[in-house]
Order: sequence, then C-alpha cells, then structure tokens
Amino acid sequence: MTNVFQRRSQKAFKKKKEYKSTALGLLFIFQVLALFLVLIFDIKNITKIEVFTCFGIILLTFLSIKIVGKITKGNDIFLIIVSMLYSIGIVMIYRLDPFSGRRQLIFFIVGVIFFFITYFLLKIFNNWQNYTMFYFIVSIMLFFATLVFGYSQGGAKNWISLGNFSLQPSEFIKIPFVFFIASFYSNYEKYSKKPFGRFFMTTAIYLFIGLFFLQRELGTAIIFFGVMILSQFVYDKDRKLIFFNIILMVFGMIAAYFLFSHVRVRVTTWLDPWSVINDQGYQITQSLFAMASGGLFGTGIGAGRPDFIPVAVSDFIFSAIVEEMGIFMGIGLIFLFLILVYQAIKISLMQQNRFYSILSFCTGTLFGIQAFVIFAGVMKIIPLTGVTIPFVSYGGSSMLSGFILLAVLQRTSEKIKGEEDE
Repeated sequence: MTNVFQRRSQKAFKKKKEYKSTALGLLFIFQVLALFLVLIFDIKNITKIEVFTCFGIILLTFLSIKIVGKITKGNDIFLIIVSMLYSIGIVMIYRLDPFSGRRQLIFFIVGVIFFFITYFLLKIFNNWQNYTMFYFIVSIMLFFATLVFGYSQGGAKNWISLGNFSLQPSEFIKIPFVFFIASFYSNYEKYSKKPFGRFFMTTAIYLFIGLFFLQRELGTAIIFFGVMILSQFVYDKDRKLIFFNIILMVFGMIAAYFLFSHVRVRVTTWLDPWSVINDQGYQITQSLFAMASGGLFGTGIGAGRPDFIPVAVSDFIFSAIVEEMGIFMGIGLIFLFLILVYQAIKISLMQQNRFYSILSFCTGTLFGIQAFVIFAGVMKIIPLTGVTIPFVSYGGSSMLSGFILLAVLQRTSEKIKGEEDE
C-alpha cells in the first residue's frame, strides 16, 4: 500500500514538474515575442537603455520564478500567470503610446522588487491576524489623504501628486482592506461576544464605500462591496446580514444614479450608447466597434485603430487587445484570470491557518471581481466603471499594489503553522 502511494506521489510530482516546464517554455516564447514587438514598433526612437531594459525584464522574470521556486514550498505559478498578463498588456501599451510603454517597463521591475519585499515581510513577522484596528486606521488615513490632498481626474477625486509622479491611493487601500476582512473573521468569535461586534466589519466597509462615494470612485466601491458580500457568504453565520446588504446595495445604486451626473451618463451610455454616439457614447461605441472588427485572430499589431478609443492604454485596453490580437487572445486573458482566482480559492481550501485561508480567498476574489468589472464594462454587459485590469492596464499604482497582493497569495500558498491551525 505504501509503495502504491509513493508511486502515485512520484507520478503526480513528475507531472506537476512537466506542467511547470511547459508553462515556463510558453512564457519564455511569449515574453520574448512580446518584448521583440515592443522594440520594433518604435525602432526609430529606441535607445540602448530600452533594449537592455527589455532583456533585463526577461532575465528578471525567469530569475524571480527560479528564486520563488527555491525559497518557497508553496504554489509557484503566480509569477508565471502575471508575467503572461503583463506581456500581453505591454505590447498594446507600447503600440498606443511608447512613452507610457517605457514607464510600464519600469513599473514591472519595481513591482517585482515590491513582490519580494512584501513576501519576506510576511514571512519574517507573525501574528498578522491580531491587527484588525491597525488595518482599519491605515485605510481611513489613505482615504483622508486623498480627500485632503487629492485632485480629480476622469470624474473621480482619487489622485495625489508627489512631485513628478501621481499616486492613486484607492489602489493601495485594497491591501489593508483584504487584511482587515481576514483579521476580522479569524477573530470572529472574539468580536461576536462584544455588543454589535459582529457588525463591526460591515459598518467599517460601508464607511469605506461612503468615502469612495465622496471621491466619486464608484468602480472601487463596487469591488469592495463584492469582496465583502462573498466573504460574508463564505465565513459569516448571519445569512440575514447578506440579504440586508444586497437590499442596501440596490438603494445605494439608485442613490448614486440621482446624486452623481457621471453615473447617470454611464447608465445612459450602457442602455443606449448609439443615441449619443457622437458625445457621451463615443467611448463605449468605439470599444464595441474595435472588438467587432478584430474577429477571431485580430487585425494584427499596428493594423487596427485602437487609438480611436479614448483612454485605451488603461480603462479600454481589453478592447484594444481584442481588436489587434483577436477574440482568442481576449479569451486567453480571461482564462489567465480564472486560473489566478482558481489557484487562490484552492489555496484557501487547503490552508490550515484560518487567517491566511481567508486572506487568500479575499485576495483572489478581489482580483476576480476587478477583472470582471472592467471586462463586462467594456463589453457593455454592465455600466462602465473606471477601473484597470490588474497587471495589464497602464498604471504604476495598479502594478505595485497588484504585485504586493500577489506576494500575499504567494505567502498564503505555504503551509503556515500557528494558533489557528487545526
């Protein structure tokens, strides 16, 4: 019996190693082709620094994957998935705006550095589940920093200027947010014994959503609400609370429609963009035209007109990718996110430490909901919201916060012993 088990374990290990080797081979081909396209697209203005940066990114990617395989016994597929997502995005960003493409190359390098810093911090320090109020206070401080020092862009007050750089705090609030939920539910019994203690998390998140309303950052508010509802569905014992929150969500959506003019515009362009095609509906209709013209295999890099779509490098990059790389590439992009979310939920089910189990679930669902919101928005399935596709869309704040959350998933994939172990 033991020999049979050993043979099966060896066979499973060998198969897993073969899958990883195949994935690494595909990633190498994919990334080399992607960065080759980046270099030739603006070949007249290319510099030696950019050439070395592109080669450096390939080296950094595979070195990082190798290091992760050595330092962790957890799931080491996350960097492979993210590198594929990034490779798709950087080609389109560079094709639309070489200056933004150059910055995105740098954001990726800094993001990988942040990934390892975060991973080692999580590994060195323990008892992360005991700082519920700390996560809440950090979130509130980021909100108020935005309200006091922030400026508006695209209808939402969600940017802070730091010299020559701009920072989007709403992207970084996601980090203490998932820690806050995980900390609350890992200490649920303690909070439930206090008066109204079991409503603490819900009240705090409604405060976050209210502050997002003040900033007119409704896309991130939807993401926060979605993560809250899913975490309550899995971990909360009070089913009435979930029903109550859904009712409040409906009233909140109605209130947002009447309170904010840009929400009414987005609902109008969702219902009938063709009636305002030359004005408010121009962006979404150009997105639909772009995806329709791409077909299954796309027009080819540089052969389409994704530059007709406003804000194509960030909010509408999915439409640009589908136009020039085809519907199959769009489906591939969606499947990469499905694999990422699946792996996060799988880790959550296998992780014995309750805090890290909940943290993995919340991080995975956050990535999934954010990707769904923007995919569905640009395809006119739901009203459009101004959020980015993690690791694909242009943006330093999104890239850095994404890599920090990816490091969280990396850490949760390991077997962690502690007070919460069964």
